Amino acid sequence: MSKVRYAMVIDLRRCIGCHSCSVACKSENSVPLGVYRTWVKQVEKGRYPQVSKHFLPTLCNNCENPICLQNCPTKATYRRDDGIIMVDEHRCIGCKYCIYSCPYDVRYVNPLKRYVQKCYWCFHRVDAGLEPACVDTCPARARIFGDINDPNSEVARLIATNPVQVLKPEKATIPQVYYIGADFQTMKARGLGHEGEGWKR
Repeated sequence: MSKVRYAMVIDLRRCIGCHSCSVACKSENSVPLGVYRTWVKQVEKGRYPQVSKHFLPTLCNNCENPICLQNCPTKATYRRDDGIIMVDEHRCIGCKYCIYSCPYDVRYVNPLKRYVQKCYWCFHRVDAGLEPACVDTCPARARIFGDINDPNSEVARLIATNPVQVLKPEKATIPQVYYIGADFQTMKARGLGHEGEGWKR
């Protein structure tokens, strides 16, 4: 029997850009003001009156080949057996090497505690048999979480039966967040983090 490997599918055919995922994440994980573990990128395309809006929820990809883990000098970043990438707050010295090396701009220094944090897929909920808060809260069921190694899981079935995309595949990090129906220009728009051009909060 293969070991558990968690992954997330984000079905953008369903996403309505309501930001419920971002709010749920902040509430569940006590994320301070000014920083985010997940957010929804919004890009407007076209010219009036032919304008369309596209959404791209973004979070840590908990990669199979994470650059952040390789570059952490204190080994504060580590991988659980189920693939979730963690940060040991007692080892982290806030050097930001992991932040600078992450291609997805999904880590931050907690302004109150002074160590690096990120999305851990609500591992405390997962360990209790629950879904991550963002998945549980999404009113459109655009986020699906589960064991990608289980062919009967919803995430495995969705990936097997739909064209999926990942962010920046050229970085060879093997992201474990898969998008269905992503808009190419939205994925390529400047900046992936919650700062910079192409973003609206």
